[in-house]
Amino acid sequence: MTNSLRIRAAIMSVVILSVFLGAWHIATRSTGSVANLNPEYAKLMGATATQGKSAMPGPADVGAKLWEHLKSPFYDKGPNDKGLGIQLAFSIARVMTGYMLAVAFAIPLGFLIGMSPLMSKALDPFIQILKPISPLAWMPLALYTIKDSSLSAIFVIFICSLWPMLLNTAFGVASVRKEWINVARTLEVGTVRRAFTVILPAAAPTILTGMRISIGIAWLVIVAAEMLVGGTGIGYFVWNEWNNLSITNVIIAILVIGLVGMVLDQLLAQATRLVTFPE
Repeated sequence: MTNSLRIRAAIMSVVILSVFLGAWHIATRSTGSVANLNPEYAKLMGATATQGKSAMPGPADVGAKLWEHLKSPFYDKGPNDKGLGIQLAFSIARVMTGYMLAVAFAIPLGFLIGMSPLMSKALDPFIQILKPISPLAWMPLALYTIKDSSLSAIFVIFICSLWPMLLNTAFGVASVRKEWINVARTLEVGTVRRAFTVILPAAAPTILTGMRISIGIAWLVIVAAEMLVGGTGIGYFVWNEWNNLSITNVIIAILVIGLVGMVLDQLLAQATRLVTFPE
């Protein structure tokens, strides 16, 4: 990407963001308030009947509340009142624990499947049955057997992270050019050494693509899992703030979830670029 294109893309992004914020501001400051349209719903949401006062917070309200969170992100005032930084830390820790367990399991198994047609055929029925199951469908079983909400959430992250890494690793290993493997065999390179010196470098871009897909899915699933199990985490924070009718905090949580997801994705995208060699 040329510098000119980068600059133009950045300018366009700023323009789009400005238009969105402007439309949001106008919509939330319009004369038709929620309270006037539906008094019962407005009462539930805590809106006033004042003309021109909307129940939906505007960008300025969200920005002011976000600044409050940023000033004190790690406060702890009890089980239902923890700082946004603490909630994020719990979620990221669960995601990374389940994700790294999936890495440790999926990549070696993916190598085995990719290098062995026999194992590929033998394991394919099990993969095809288990892969379509929603990760959250495992949550009741995990809670029943593990009897710990945090460990159950980690288990769900492990399950949802497993399949993209496993399938991409198997595909990448199986797609390595046969000439390279034949040369290694001719030179009497052992199976383990061949896997590390020939197959792994060739399959690395595909493996990291699977890891990138998995981290995105894991970050999606942890929010839903924490809504189910409660306790701590950004998902629980969203649900708790909705129960408190704090729409401003819900919007802030949505924004933070998106930003963290983008950072995680870009870290693995950069790693993928580092191991991708030009043709």
